Amino acid sequence: MRLHCSKEELEKAAHDIRVDIVESLHCAGSGHPGGSLSAAEILSVLYFHEMDVDPENPGWAVRDRFVLSKGHAAPVYYSALAERGFFPKEQLKTLRQIDSPLQGHPDRKKVPGVDMSTGSLGQGISAAAGMACYARREGKDFRVYCVLGDGEMQEGEVWEAFMASAHYGLSNLTVLLDNNNLQIDGAVKDVMSVYPIREKAEAFGWQAIEVDGHDVEELVCALEEARQNQETPTLIICRTVKGKGVSFMENQAGWHGAAIDDEHYEQAMRDLKA
Repeated sequence: MRLHCSKEELEKAAHDIRVDIVESLHCAGSGHPGGSLSAAEILSVLYFHEMDVDPENPGWAVRDRFVLSKGHAAPVYYSALAERGFFPKEQLKTLRQIDSPLQGHPDRKKVPGVDMSTGSLGQGISAAAGMACYARREGKDFRVYCVLGDGEMQEGEVWEAFMASAHYGLSNLTVLLDNNNLQIDGAVKDVMSVYPIREKAEAFGWQAIEVDGHDVEELVCALEEARQNQETPTLIICRTVKGKGVSFMENQAGWHGAAIDDEHYEQAMRDLKA
């Protein structure tokens, strides 16, 4: 079921997701905070406004599908699923612990609501394209959504998926790019530039839309524009801030993957509760 939450409700969901991310990563003592925090509004809008899913029936045959291609950002995924009711929020505190289903990367066999196991960068978008292709060929009325990292676009498989998706006219596929401009080794433009992104996507035959990835209203409008496009797949380029919401993490590549100790946890929670 699509929830169609209001702007205020979507912003609150994004805030709650950020709190969950910090708390779960603090409990875990490891993980990836930066790229999880940057995608909070994206996941909020998808799960609380756009996607047709049922937490009571995660395997519902005609549900919309979601693939987190940048699988290391699993904390934002788990937090969104828990907030949406797929499993108890208390379970978030078991992130990355022995025997916990909430591994460092999502596992579709262990976590309710996860449609694809991901982790090896570049492969998630290919799986999403395959799901969309299946839906088109079998006459299934569901949409497929994929969150992609900008550093991940350095993978050649991403561009193969772009090419195939346009070739097969997969207008039921929407990819949201978490464009925070940073990856584990530094700025994307310095490691291996993927810019200009919009022009490249359009050259591959995609509709491309640019938005403020922290503005829920812009995200809602872009997703509606993608839904109305019956000809091509859509790329929504979401301009985001790595580590958004936590002052000492914002725009810091070092927080791509770093442990949140007690001192950093207290500061982060003060920032989020301000």
